[in-house]
Amino acid sequence: MKNNRAGGFITSRGYRQAKARGLSPRCLRDTVLVERISTVHRDNYSVYGVRKMWHALRRDGIDIGREQTARLMRLAGVSGKGKGRSPITTRKPGVPDLRPDLVEREFKAPGPNKLWVADITTHTERLCVRGICHRRLLPTDSGVGAIGLDAH
Repeated sequence: MKNNRAGGFITSRGYRQAKARGLSPRCLRDTVLVERISTVHRDNYSVYGVRKMWHALRRDGIDIGREQTARLMRLAGVSGKGKGRSPITTRKPGVPDLRPDLVEREFKAPGPNKLWVADITTHTERLCVRGICHRRLLPTDSGVGAIGLDAH
């Protein structure tokens, strides 16, 4: 008759034999490897994931597979750090833009040298001035930067 034991449905004789056997070689090796994984993880600022941990253990001469490394890392309760968030490049202003729209969103010029616009938000290292009529960029050393932006 089968009884429900801690190891599943086994006979009472099989249960007693399993208790007397002790730990399996795999369980003993896992115990040693879990300690080693915890040490390597702590020594590397707790950032190593499965792939880097596997390479580190292989470099140390331990014969271990990737899936076994993943299983033992879960058993040890360690995991790698993520890449983090990408940097925020555009921030929305808290207040509406109250600057005057001098060209009233009409980017058309009746002729040359009548309308010049500059985008100083994306080119922080130099002033980028564009002639609307011919759609060309002026070089930064042309001296237009010395003229005030009110010259349109």
